[in-house]
Amino acid sequence: MDVHVTLDGHRDLSGQIYRQLRTAIHDGLLRPGDPLPPTRQLAHRLAVARNTVGVAYERLVAEGYADSRVGSGTYVQATGLPSRDAATTTGTTDSGLRPRAVWAGLSPWAGPETSGPTTAAHDFRVGLPDARLFPYDAWRSLVARELRLSAAGAAGYGDPAGHAGLRAALARHIGVSRAVRTGPDDVLVTTGTQQALDLIGRVLLEPGDRVAVEDPGYPPARLLFRSQGAEVTGIPVDAEGLVVDAIPPDTRAVYVTPAHQFPLGMPMSLRRRTALLWWARRHGAAVIEDDYDSEFRFGGRPVETLQSLDQAGHVIYVGSFSKVMSPSLRIGFLVAPAPLRTALRAAKYTTDWHTPVPTQAALARFVDDGLLARHIRRMRHTYAARHEILTRALNSHFADLAEPVPSSAGLHVTAFTRGDLADPATLADRAGRARASGVAVYTLAEVARNRSARPGFVFGYGSINAPDIEPGLHRLLRPA
Repeated sequence: MDVHVTLDGHRDLSGQIYRQLRTAIHDGLLRPGDPLPPTRQLAHRLAVARNTVGVAYERLVAEGYADSRVGSGTYVQATGLPSRDAATTTGTTDSGLRPRAVWAGLSPWAGPETSGPTTAAHDFRVGLPDARLFPYDAWRSLVARELRLSAAGAAGYGDPAGHAGLRAALARHIGVSRAVRTGPDDVLVTTGTQQALDLIGRVLLEPGDRVAVEDPGYPPARLLFRSQGAEVTGIPVDAEGLVVDAIPPDTRAVYVTPAHQFPLGMPMSLRRRTALLWWARRHGAAVIEDDYDSEFRFGGRPVETLQSLDQAGHVIYVGSFSKVMSPSLRIGFLVAPAPLRTALRAAKYTTDWHTPVPTQAALARFVDDGLLARHIRRMRHTYAARHEILTRALNSHFADLAEPVPSSAGLHVTAFTRGDLADPATLADRAGRARASGVAVYTLAEVARNRSARPGFVFGYGSINAPDIEPGLHRLLRPA
């Protein structure tokens, strides 16, 4: 790598080079085994004599910072000295810079969706699709094609609204699969659901505006709106979904997961969906509909989207490919009422200009070629089998300890706990012991920062093999 060295004036040039390289070694920026630039190359770059650089290197070698190898070059050598910490390398002077007060109470969600790979034998983490079944060969071919086109001169900045082909493909896909009433011009491609929510907040909310969220609900959405200065209010959820009558009248926006409530799992009833739309119309509020995993429905009638029922233009529909394909793709989208579209595109432009174009173009082909529909059908069958095994085991073998919330969609099942596990402290201890024994599982409180009085577990089945489900439940709920 190029080593940054600067010279001030014309005095002690070798000393300046020596001290800067030594500092880089102390700070850990140059690691043992890293090559130093050839003396001729560094001398040419600094416009000094080659001997000047050579003297600096000789000092580093003499003091044990580097090792000179004949015919090979000069390499950083392990000194045994500890690297300086960040406080030392950045200086100890207090600049007076401080984050806004709201960030003092916010921290990244330490929930399962932020967890890295696990070696657990029984992986019940929530929100994770089965990465082993992703069609990597087909996807690799599509991405490679788009990169070849970029190399041939098609590269450049993209439209903030998104790749035209992907917006058209998405409009068709959600129009057919979810009856969302939209066209390509209505779709805005985002870097995941979280950015979609961020753009909506930037465009809609003033500091101090109230946002209603489900309680229990999805923590990253709550954190995001709080970071924007909104007053976030949790609204209770019952068997029919969000309790509309509990929404404060001054609420500017309502965030909901009506097809598969996160994390409890029930769909919002038609009565409640109708009531929410009428409430939004009376109060001039926005409804943000997060349709995060509705593609995986295993029984019952499909739940109509709020967007398809909305006749007054109050619903902003948000979707993602994190659960359908892979969280690492970071591609989401939103469909907004016409008055918000220009502002949302401007917000996207000022945030990150556009989502990576080759990935968007590859996804457009993935949808148009029927590969997405094929993948969803395959995964729906796989997840349905796991859902059946999980719920049957909970109801038949562990009914005295767990009461699953009825659910027929998505990638997780929530179960309220009974008996000894109804005590939150006992539940938390059991979860910790299970994780130590190879069961990756989270409590309801950990997943949703639950305000509910009922403790429970949230069982994801996206990443776990079907034969591992029942043994994992035994290890968790009836440990030896």
